[in-house]
Amino acid sequence: MIQTIKNAWRIPEIRKKILFTALIIFIFRLGAAIPVPFLNIGADGLLGNTGTTSATFFDYINMISGNAFNYGTIFAMSITPYINASIIIQLLTVAIPPLERLSKEGEEGRKKIAAITRYTAVGLGVLQAVAYYVFLRSQNALSTTDSTGDKVLQALTIIFVLTAGTALTMWLGEQINDKGIGNGISILLFAGIVSRIPTYVGQLYQYIYFGGIYYALVPIAVVCLVLLVIFIVWMDNAERRIPVQYTKRVVGRKMYGGQSSHIPIKVNMSGVLPIIFASSILSLPATIEMFVNPEEGKFWDKFFNVFTAEHWAYSIIYFVLIIFFAYFYSSIQYNPIEMANNLAKNSGTIPGIRSGRPTSDYIAKVISKIVLLGALLISVVALFPILYSQITKLICTAVGQVGTNGETGVSISLGGTSVIILVGVALETVQQLESQMMMRHYKGFLD
Repeated sequence: MIQTIKNAWRIPEIRKKILFTALIIFIFRLGAAIPVPFLNIGADGLLGNTGTTSATFFDYINMISGNAFNYGTIFAMSITPYINASIIIQLLTVAIPPLERLSKEGEEGRKKIAAITRYTAVGLGVLQAVAYYVFLRSQNALSTTDSTGDKVLQALTIIFVLTAGTALTMWLGEQINDKGIGNGISILLFAGIVSRIPTYVGQLYQYIYFGGIYYALVPIAVVCLVLLVIFIVWMDNAERRIPVQYTKRVVGRKMYGGQSSHIPIKVNMSGVLPIIFASSILSLPATIEMFVNPEEGKFWDKFFNVFTAEHWAYSIIYFVLIIFFAYFYSSIQYNPIEMANNLAKNSGTIPGIRSGRPTSDYIAKVISKIVLLGALLISVVALFPILYSQITKLICTAVGQVGTNGETGVSISLGGTSVIILVGVALETVQQLESQMMMRHYKGFLD
């Protein structure tokens, strides 16, 4: 990866794209530090005042925004509305025939779907900004005003600025696609998560001061995170290849076909989406708890405790949801019947499998096994921080090792979702640079 970046830097055209991308990232991070008007947020931020240690939906947004959500800046919504809009439109493309026809109309159809996605993202940005304003008011983070007119102006200003921040974030991502190295939205997501790594490192370093068993647990955590990155790289590149044999056919005086090929199916075909869906759903009860504030020891308090990372049921539900969403997303992404029909149209067959229904059944069977394997692998990544925290807590309790503030165990703040996103975007960016260098090489050769 480092060698690819060095080679790309030597090419003037790509170097300009890299510098332009760095400028956009700088603007993005600058916007993440400019506060929204009429807010009065303390040094601890909003999430430090929620009174809960559960993983809420707000923690997820804060992770994506690079801590902008915690301090109420103009990019507090970050690219969350755009990600949600992209997922919604992608799902609706399968369910709504007009959108499905648009997706098959080539470049023009893709441009129209992209425009629909942008409008949907702005609409979701307005809704999310309204919800964020309600949250700010519940946390007493607004500047005090007495007049009703001032309160309305205050609310409209905050909602407008947050929505404008969402639109500006989308525009910045598109500029990276047009004039930068590409993959704009993912790079902004990458930048937001990377900006919090020093905070993660500082939190991990604080455990060293506890002494005793922590001298061993912290280095083990660091080694495990490095191994986790290696594991994700291997998982991201792994694929199952279904062999395909094309029959020979004569067209005029020329003979076509006769070669062997394969259908590549990635082991982690759904990427990080199952984890995002599962964590979003599991964070909703903890988010509701922040507003409801149930009485301790009562039914609702026990119910909400099930959805905390400390409860054993949380990991089981998390695991089941990841498996479910992996199968759900793969059913949208891959259509075995369509794949079998395309093979038949191109005179291709899978060795030992008859064309038609047997081919589609065979492809469906292979995809089902691969999805299960991929879901199990990403479950390992997603559950590792939770399991490590619980295991170290048991070890510290057994040896009587307690931190300065009464805490036990080592909590890895850099969760599995963050690591998968970081590694995935890094690999995609390297591939983008390699493809651009390859295109330039062939262009120069043809000239």
